[in-house]
Amino acid sequence: MARSKDTSPTAPVVVLGLGRFGLAVARSLVQLGHDVLAVDERAEIVQKHAADFTHVVAADTTDTEALRQIGVEQFEIAVVGIGTDIEASVLTVLGLLDLGVHEVWAKAISGKHAAILERVGATHVIRPESQMGKRVAHLVTGTMTDFIEFDDGFAIARTRAPECAENRTLTEANLRRRFGVTIVGVKTRGEDFTYARPETWVTVGDELIVSGPTSKVEAFCALS
Repeated sequence: MARSKDTSPTAPVVVLGLGRFGLAVARSLVQLGHDVLAVDERAEIVQKHAADFTHVVAADTTDTEALRQIGVEQFEIAVVGIGTDIEASVLTVLGLLDLGVHEVWAKAISGKHAAILERVGATHVIRPESQMGKRVAHLVTGTMTDFIEFDDGFAIARTRAPECAENRTLTEANLRRRFGVTIVGVKTRGEDFTYARPETWVTVGDELIVSGPTSKVEAFCALS
């Protein structure tokens, strides 16, 4: 399959490994307008999902020559959804890199697995169970209604405005100096989110989008 390289927002993506994670990613990519080449070594899985994606192929993803034959080198972005078989995961990532795939996202099932994937050169390593577990734990505390943490110790959260921010502008509240966080947006009940500006007024019951170092975001949200 020949494809010209594409770095547009709807660039074609190859997804290797059609377990629950790989299928979820592939389906979401299709909904976002991407052409998806879905690859799995299991013929029955390929047959089952033949109509779901642009192209579905049965191939041994650990075999670089097999990847070459299905045209993987024509893709700029690849997602490796193989988790339980660490050897297959690593060999698949190495094959993609050998073929010149620019951006390789790979699923890891443990810290050691993630470290190996990073060492061999995966561009992005995802630990979905761990990341979702942290997110749910923050939501369960009741201080946040959404939470996303990035690998570099940076986080974004949605939380109710604490009392120290109510009935004043963001400049007056001076939250960045006092708590080390940045207010990205403010939502008043019944209205859309607005981008935060120094003159933005915060009323009782407003929600804030907060960003900053994870520990500072957590501490700020605990005030609400």
